[in-house]
Amino acid sequence: MSPTGWLTMIVSIGGVLAAAAWAYYKVLSTPKETEYLGSPTPPLPENAEE
Repeated sequence: MSPTGWLTMIVSIGGVLAAAAWAYYKVLSTPKETEYLGSPTPPLPENAEE
């Protein structure tokens, strides 16, 4: 393989690994949200009378 091919492969694999590492970091470093998990519908009240 030519040097340009190696460079392209290394940059591509490095970019994918960097994006995956960033995504894992963001998911694992975000504090746990127990009240509202980001669903498109708002959470239901705990008591049906509210």
